[in-house]
Amino acid sequence: MSNCFENAKKFYAGIGVDVEAAFARLNEIPVSMHCWQGDDVAGFENAGSLDGGLAVTGNYPGRARNAAELRADIAEVLKLIPGKKRLNIHAIYAETNGKKVDRNELDVSHFANWLDFAEEQNLGLDFNPTFFAHPLATEGTLSSADDNVRKFWVEHGIACRKIAEAFGKRLNNTCVTNFWIPDGSKDTPYDRLAPRRRLKDSLDAMFAETIDRKYNIDAVECKLFGIGAESCTVGSHEFYMGYAVANNKALCLDAGHFHPTEVISDKISSALLFVEDVLLHVSRGVRWDSDHVVCWDNELQAIASEIIRHGFEKRVHIGLDYFDASINRLAAWSIGMRNTYKALLFALLEPAELLAEAEKKNDRSARLLLLEELKNLPFAPIWAEYCDRCGVPGGFEVLERIRKYENDVLSKRG
Repeated sequence: MSNCFENAKKFYAGIGVDVEAAFARLNEIPVSMHCWQGDDVAGFENAGSLDGGLAVTGNYPGRARNAAELRADIAEVLKLIPGKKRLNIHAIYAETNGKKVDRNELDVSHFANWLDFAEEQNLGLDFNPTFFAHPLATEGTLSSADDNVRKFWVEHGIACRKIAEAFGKRLNNTCVTNFWIPDGSKDTPYDRLAPRRRLKDSLDAMFAETIDRKYNIDAVECKLFGIGAESCTVGSHEFYMGYAVANNKALCLDAGHFHPTEVISDKISSALLFVEDVLLHVSRGVRWDSDHVVCWDNELQAIASEIIRHGFEKRVHIGLDYFDASINRLAAWSIGMRNTYKALLFALLEPAELLAEAEKKNDRSARLLLLEELKNLPFAPIWAEYCDRCGVPGGFEVLERIRKYENDVLSKRG
């Protein structure tokens, strides 16, 4: 493989691409892995089934049943993933030692084990308040017409921002905290304005306290529709785009939260003209927001290329968001994460100078030919070398490692 890599490296050098520089740049681009793939978004509250338009399909054996098992699975899958990594957790993954602690009463002590784990694994942490799967989430949360319900969820959001700030301080690594609420209407509402006014007021109250962006960046996430909110989602794209611009918040773009023919890759450059940061939830929607495992498809590559071509890696925070219980969960994690790094590396190997020159000269034929011929270049040995340097397996060996862990660990779970 060494000869293959050296030959491929020379080939790329011939079109003006420095492979070693691409490796160095990729080493500084973190991707945030979502903890909820490992336990089907169950969390540790035992609060009941999912709602808010969320649905996990499948019942593959070996689901993590508690925090220790979930962290063990995460630690194992991290051994299969190259590059710089982060971990994204939801508020429902708090550990309260068997005590009933409602979500508006959470504090950083309930995430002490996650902080210790992050330090051990050299991970940054990202965070999410959980505005679903709760008795007070049945008729809306931050947009609810009930004052007491809104008050509860505002308090939850405030608590989560303080937890995120503590994460950032402890790890000396900025936490990105994403706010997504499922509020909406199954059928066409008469009044769309009132719930949006209430949502805006709730967000204003939740974000009233200034937190240093060194420790925490707030992001707000839109959605087109959800199960049970097919006709109106309160937090639409227009709502959150406006809110992010007006209030200096990051805008979260989820690949599954738009019309099936609408892509987020085209939105990144537009959004970053008006907001300081964009958070990505990289997913794969099949006909709807179905959260399939991320594949190395055209849209994933377009997302990665958009980030790399414009030097957006410091302003675009890349996180994954999907949950598939129909296959081995470690396989789901590792396939999606590896594909994301693969797409970033492929983007870093584009002959930027040649492409920019062709576009500057309005030579559309050269531009198209270059972009198409890139697909035939010897990328595989470059990717294999990067994995090897990161000390992780390449290719089919990943599956062998996962099958061994399934046989040794997952098969022993009830």
